[in-house]
Amino acid sequence: MSYIGKTPTPAPLTSSDITDGIITSAKITDGTITSADTDGTLGLPPFKNIIINGDMSISQRSTSASSITSTGYYTIDRWNWQSDYGTVTLSQDTDVPTGQGFAKSFKADVTTAGTVGSGGTVVLRQKIEGQNLQYLKKGTSSAESLTCSFWIKSTKTGTYICELFDADNTRQISKSYTVSSSNTWEKKEITFAGDTTGAFGNDNANSLQINWYLSAGSDYTSGTLSTTWTSSTNVNRAVGQVDAQDNTSNNIYLTGIQLEAGTSASDFEFLPVDVNTTRCLRYYQKSYAYATAPGTNTTNGLHTTDGSAGGLTTGYLYGQIDLKENMRASPTVTLYDKAGNSGVCARLNSGVARTDSQNCSAGDIIEKSFSITSTGTANAGAIDVHFEATAELWLIQ
Repeated sequence: MSYIGKTPTPAPLTSSDITDGIITSAKITDGTITSADTDGTLGLPPFKNIIINGDMSISQRSTSASSITSTGYYTIDRWNWQSDYGTVTLSQDTDVPTGQGFAKSFKADVTTAGTVGSGGTVVLRQKIEGQNLQYLKKGTSSAESLTCSFWIKSTKTGTYICELFDADNTRQISKSYTVSSSNTWEKKEITFAGDTTGAFGNDNANSLQINWYLSAGSDYTSGTLSTTWTSSTNVNRAVGQVDAQDNTSNNIYLTGIQLEAGTSASDFEFLPVDVNTTRCLRYYQKSYAYATAPGTNTTNGLHTTDGSAGGLTTGYLYGQIDLKENMRASPTVTLYDKAGNSGVCARLNSGVARTDSQNCSAGDIIEKSFSITSTGTANAGAIDVHFEATAELWLIQ
């Protein structure tokens, strides 16, 4: 184009200069747009977040569990609580950072304070299968860095520690971050360098743990914080960690947890609820209603019958229960009768529940189903049973 007078100074186009839809694929030459020309969000694969249920939206077991004094999976799916002292109430809460798209958070509320012993810790963690981590190329010269981003709100300000622990090779790296303002949502981003030593196992076992320390004794804090990958030495793992369990006024919230390959954090990856639920079912399933703790109600369970109209007079009743999704491994199954007693089933006669219960056991357990066996008695044509099945990664380091 020619101009009369002085040629105008070139200026780059902005989004406001371009009408929606005016640039089509036909107007773009193949290969002319590279990642350097974008904001980095184009072409990202699904499931970039290594963490499952990082938005704390799925809580199959229960939405609240009180009087917690020990290690276990209590409320929000995939999140393991480890505690060596004190008592807390763990819950799925609706207190979330404003305007970020989150609806739920994890909450730990201290109900009985204590003093951490030299070997004590309080940790929130998630454990990850090695076969989900192969693309990180750990143990090679091309090992990927990892960036963790999350939102935290705590009444206790000060230094906190986030740790990656390689359970296959007993290696770890820790980074500190600061809670600056009490009882205020703050977003944190932490980058961990790639580890060129020790590959993750390509299997369904626990390979990587990400640990949020809330308290740690001198056995974990008396050394020098290991901010680069190294063979694990306990005294270097949580140096500087405040004690967030030392007062009943303390509570902590977490949500929006994302762990991804690379040296910077991208926007949180929100998944549809059906997808998120299916991923959680790989590790835990139950017959009770969603968020109803196993053994806490008297609703009817699943029914199975031997198929004979008159019922059994001797022997045993058998049945099979198909799980909703294949699980990570053959699960540990606990059976309950409708009164909440474990290890027993309610006896049925012509579809009418009896008040007595029969000894009941789970067998032939595989990743997608299990059988049940109950002692047969006169006129017992069927049994009524609840269950929970867990295939969580239990290894603790």
